[in-house]
Amino acid sequence: MQTKQALTILSALAQESRLAVYRLLIEHAPDGLAASVIAEKLGLANATLSFHLKELSHAGLVTSQQSGRFVYYAPVIEAMNDLIGYLTDHCCSQSDGSCEVDKTSCKPPAATTKSRSKPRTV
Repeated sequence: MQTKQALTILSALAQESRLAVYRLLIEHAPDGLAASVIAEKLGLANATLSFHLKELSHAGLVTSQQSGRFVYYAPVIEAMNDLIGYLTDHCCSQSDGSCEVDKTSCKPPAATTKSRSKPRTV
């Protein structure tokens, strides 16, 4: 990951509503949620949510998929894992001690892919 990409991601998350949207989507990874469900759960107007989702998408943090009349948004977990790696890559490299950074990453269970043929209700 390059510095510019890290700054784009951090800038996208440096806003309360966008951070709330991303955290909500992480809870529902890997499938994500319909935009209408996100708006309902967070109490955001559709236009406001659309703006925030565009910013998160531009930063590479979410993807969208049309299914009928619904648009589903899902987190790009790899982008966050790359950011965490970028931030901790040189941990303790200039000290005599060992900080032993845990290099585990957030990975959804492999067998959780669900069909998006009908809208989800929460």
